[in-house]
Amino acid sequence: MKRRLLVILTLCFTAFSGFAWKAESEVIIYPAPAGETLSRAYQVTAAGKNVPVYVAKVASSDRKLRYKAMDDKINSARYFEEAAFSYFDLPGSATITVSAASVIKTVKILPSSYQIAAEIKAGKVIFQIKAGQQVTVEINGEIIQSLHIFANTIEKNKPDANDPDVLFYGPGIHEISRLVVKDNQTLYLAGGAILRTVIGENEKASTTPTSGLKNKPYPPSISLTGKNIKVRGRGIIDASACPTHSRNMIMVQGENISIEGIILRDAPLWTLPVRQSAGIHIDNIKLLGYRANSDGVDICNSSNVLVENCFIRTLDDLVVIKSLKGKGDTRKITVRKCVLWNEVAHALSLGAEINENIHDVLFTDCDVIHDQAREWSLRVYHCDGGLVSNIRFENLRIEESKKFISLWINKDVWTTDEHRGHIDNISFKNIMVKGTPLTVELLGYGPENLVNKVSFKNITLNGEKLKAAQVKTNEFVKQVNFK
Repeated sequence: MKRRLLVILTLCFTAFSGFAWKAESEVIIYPAPAGETLSRAYQVTAAGKNVPVYVAKVASSDRKLRYKAMDDKINSARYFEEAAFSYFDLPGSATITVSAASVIKTVKILPSSYQIAAEIKAGKVIFQIKAGQQVTVEINGEIIQSLHIFANTIEKNKPDANDPDVLFYGPGIHEISRLVVKDNQTLYLAGGAILRTVIGENEKASTTPTSGLKNKPYPPSISLTGKNIKVRGRGIIDASACPTHSRNMIMVQGENISIEGIILRDAPLWTLPVRQSAGIHIDNIKLLGYRANSDGVDICNSSNVLVENCFIRTLDDLVVIKSLKGKGDTRKITVRKCVLWNEVAHALSLGAEINENIHDVLFTDCDVIHDQAREWSLRVYHCDGGLVSNIRFENLRIEESKKFISLWINKDVWTTDEHRGHIDNISFKNIMVKGTPLTVELLGYGPENLVNKVSFKNITLNGEKLKAAQVKTNEFVKQVNFK
């Protein structure tokens, strides 16, 4: 009996080991295209296979230079350092090894909520990664020039390159100046593809960094205009050749539009604005930027928008909700399961432009792995006349912050309305944050411009529950509840 049991257990172990080996052997690596400069700072393998390591410009480690990159817009592109990133697809999990140019003494894997245990062995970092995880590796305390690893799930149902409704870009470097994706079309970027956006000669653009600041911005490099449009794949869109402030990378304006899987690098202005749209799904995009006003995802005057499973590290606002004058309400927006790195502005926010009403917004289950900004981690920034209501910040993990929460009504440089609006029914629930100091402010504008009905439930600051005495308020704040 014991012998029979031993045989069964051996067979089970062999089957399990074979499954694990099979899963690791199925990691899909996409070769880097010829002509792309790769990082010399790191080497990465996934399941023993070499993975290309790309370069991404990021904000400076020097706080003054980081802020100057935002304020000195003409010279914004001069202030940067270089981080790195890799990407691949896998069906389950895989062993990752990382080598660095310097001797590895310590390592940190973020977000901490992944609970990834890494070991340093034979001069390399070794750890396990799961499909769908977006990991940041920090070696020897270096956080700015860090390594981002994007482990995609296996891509399914790839479109046919010969389909007339598919704009297909295979492996290699491609160049475009302007691309409009219309009704029922799919823009597909294969793994190993880089789509470089440029200013075309017929647009009469100077290639100096000041050109986009002196002239009216050009149309977006890529417009998704219409209904039933998809952008998907594993490739990279790179806008480093476009002058600062010259154009958006991708603009969404339509219905039933999805963007999935791709990497967006170095936008010269808002990276991904969603304008007057409905039924929008943004899933598993990886977004890296460093120039002035290179916001991540800006959702303006739109409804039924879902942003999920994304990694965003950029100089300006990461995910921000707005409502521009005369273009309709913004409503039913959900942002979830994202990993965020806040450099100068806001991580998850509404405003500044709130001319029309914004309601029913949920930010949930996100990790802010760094917040070194001069603005706020979580904010409603209201300097116009709309009503902001039913906004929820829930189940958030913020690993670094100083300016934590702000609900604010007042005049500012962005103000265009003569009267001020309202902030009503805002909830903060199940949020853990670390940092020193941690500031929380609720500031209304007048007796008819209140911050009203604010609830705090299970908010933990450095392991201690948030107390009413820690929240700065003025006389125009009503009905604040601590649970």
